[in-house]
Amino acid sequence: MSAHNHQLHSKFTVAGLLITLGIIYGDIGTSPLYVMKAIIGLKHTIDENIILGGLSCIFWTLTLQTTLKYVIITLSADNHGEGGIFALYALVKRTKIQWLIVPAIIGGSALLADGIITPPISVASAVEGIRTFYPTIDTVPIVIGILVALFIIQQFGTKLVGKFFAPMMLVWFSMLGILGAIQISSNLQVLHALNPYYAYHLLKIHPDGFYVLGFVFLCTTGAEALYSDMGHCGRKNIRISWIFVKTTLVLNYFGQGAYLIKHEGDTLWNLSGHNSNANPFYLMMESWFQPIGIIIATMAAVIASQALISGSFTLINEAMRLNFWPKVKIKYPTDLKGQLYIPSINWLLLAGCIGIVLHFRESGNMEAAYGLAIVLCMIMTTILLNYYLIMKRVSMLFIIPIIALYLAIEGSFLIANLDKFPHGGYVTLMIACLLIGIMTVWFLAKKISKAYTKIVKIDTYKKVLAELSVDLSIPKYATHLIYMTNSTRSDEIEEKVMYSILQKRPKRADMYWFVHVNILSEPYKREYRVTEIIKDDLYRIDFNLGFREPTKINLMFKEVIRDMVQNGEVDVTSRYESLNKNNIIGDFKFVLSEKFLSNDSDLTFFEKVVMNSYFLLKKLSLSEEKGFGLDSSSVKVEQFPMVLHAPEKFEMCRIR
Repeated sequence: MSAHNHQLHSKFTVAGLLITLGIIYGDIGTSPLYVMKAIIGLKHTIDENIILGGLSCIFWTLTLQTTLKYVIITLSADNHGEGGIFALYALVKRTKIQWLIVPAIIGGSALLADGIITPPISVASAVEGIRTFYPTIDTVPIVIGILVALFIIQQFGTKLVGKFFAPMMLVWFSMLGILGAIQISSNLQVLHALNPYYAYHLLKIHPDGFYVLGFVFLCTTGAEALYSDMGHCGRKNIRISWIFVKTTLVLNYFGQGAYLIKHEGDTLWNLSGHNSNANPFYLMMESWFQPIGIIIATMAAVIASQALISGSFTLINEAMRLNFWPKVKIKYPTDLKGQLYIPSINWLLLAGCIGIVLHFRESGNMEAAYGLAIVLCMIMTTILLNYYLIMKRVSMLFIIPIIALYLAIEGSFLIANLDKFPHGGYVTLMIACLLIGIMTVWFLAKKISKAYTKIVKIDTYKKVLAELSVDLSIPKYATHLIYMTNSTRSDEIEEKVMYSILQKRPKRADMYWFVHVNILSEPYKREYRVTEIIKDDLYRIDFNLGFREPTKINLMFKEVIRDMVQNGEVDVTSRYESLNKNNIIGDFKFVLSEKFLSNDSDLTFFEKVVMNSYFLLKKLSLSEEKGFGLDSSSVKVEQFPMVLHAPEKFEMCRIR
C-alpha cells in the first residue's frame, strides 16, 4: 500500500469523521424513514411481539451484516485504498479464476439497479411527511421536482454542495438519536429487543414472519455503498464514525418501537387520522417539531441520493476500464480526485428515477421493489470476499464459518425478498438483468475479438519500415504517425496495423509511434514506458493507468514527447526543410482502426447474438477517438473487417 493510502486509512480527524458522515452514510442513514413503517403495515393491528421481534431483527442485522461483515471484515479488502465490488474483483482476478467475473458483473449490475430506486424511495419517504398537515396533497410532482434539480446540478460537481453535506448529516443523525432516546425513556421495555430470542420468536410465531425479513433487510441496504465509498474517507474514519451512526440508528428504531408499543392494538391508519402515508418516524415527533423534521429528512434524503448518483458514476467508470461497459463520455467538473460526471448515465438515471416515481407513486409501494437487487449484490460480494481471504492466506478455520454464515444470512434475505417480486421487485430485477446483459455482451465480444486478432512480430517489418520512412517516391502521410495497439508485448503488433501502414495505402512518415494503454488492477496510477524499436524511426509507448484514471491519450502523449525532447531522446522538429529551419514542430496524426463484422464470417448462433449486440452497442457508445481523448482534426479512422471462423479453403471450379 502506498504511503498516501496508508495515511488515508490509518489516520482520523474530526474533519475526516464529519466528511465521512456526509458522504458514506446517506443510504443507510435514511432507512429509519421507511423500515418500521414497512414492517408494521398501514392497517395491521400493532402487536408488541411483532414490534420487539422486528426491532431485534433490525439490531442483529445491523450488527452481523453491516458492522461485522462490512465495517470490520470487508473494509479490510481495499484495492490501494479503494473499495467496491469492481475494486474487489480487480484484486481477486489475480487468482486467474476465470468464473469470478460472473459475481462481479451480477453484483455491479445489481448495485447500479439499486441506484435507480434509492433516490425515489428516500426522497418520497421524506416528502410524504407533508401529508401530516395536508393529507390529500399529491407529493409526486414535488418528488420529481427535487429529483430533476438534483440531477441537473450533477454537471457542476459536488465540491461546493459537499461542504454542506457533513454538517447537515450531523444534524440528521443527532435528530435520529434524540427523537429515539425521548421515546425510549418513557418505555424502557422496548430494550428487551436487544435479546436475539425476540427475532427468533417473530420468525417462529408470525404467520409471515420469515417474509418480514424482506422489510428488515431495508435497514442494511446502504452497506454496499459504504464499502464502495471507502476511498473518499478512509477505513478508520468509517469504523469510528459508524459507532455514532449505528447508535443513533438503533436509538431511532427503538424509539419508533417504543411509540408503537404504547399504541398496541391500534393501527397506523387510525393513529395518523386515516393518512395513507402514516409513518411512525413522523408520528413520534411533537406536532410543533414535525415541519422541522420533514425539512431535515428531505435534505438528508437528497444527500443520500447524491451519494448513490456519484457512486453510480464511479461504478460505470470502473466498468469501462475493466471492459464491462461501452465507452461513454466522462467529464471532470472539479479538481477533486475521483470526482467525475457521466452525462449519459446521469440522464438515464434521472429517467429511471422518474419512471419509478410515476409507476409506484408512493414510498409504501416502492418498498415492495426495494432490496431484491441489492441482496444479490451482497451475495456476490461475499463470494468474491471468500477468494480474497483465500488469496491473503487467511486460515480456513476462519473463512469457512464466516462465509457460510453470511451466505446463510443473505440467502435467507434473498428468499424473503423474492416475495416482493410480483409486487414490484420485478422492476429492479429487470433493470439489473438489462445491465447484466450489456456487461456480458461487451465483455464476451471483446474476448472474441481478441481471440481473432492476429499478432505479428515487429522484427519482421523493421527493415521495410526503415526503408519506407525515407522512400521519397511515396507522398509523405505525416511527420509523426501514431497507432493505438492492444498488443501487450512491446515486440509485437496487430497484423492490421502493418497492413494499414504498408498495404491499405502506404503511409510514409518520418517517425512511427505505437501506443498501448494498460489498465491496472489498482485505482490510481499514471506511469509510462518508452521502448526504442528503430532509432529515430519507430518507438512504442506503454501507458500504465489505474482503473479510475481518465484516459486522455492526447494530453499524456504530448507530456511524453515533451519529456523525451528535454532528455534529448528524440527530435520532433518538422523534417520539411523550410519548417525545420524555423524550428517548427512536425505534425502528429493518429490512426485508429474500427472493426466491422465481415460477411465472410461463419458464426455460431451464440456468437452471432453476441457480436450483433456488441456492434449495436458500439454505435450508441462513444467513438474511439473521443474515448481516447483525441483531437478529431488529427485522427484518421480506418475500417477493418473482422472475420470470425473464415473458411480455410473455398472450393472453385475453373472452366474453359
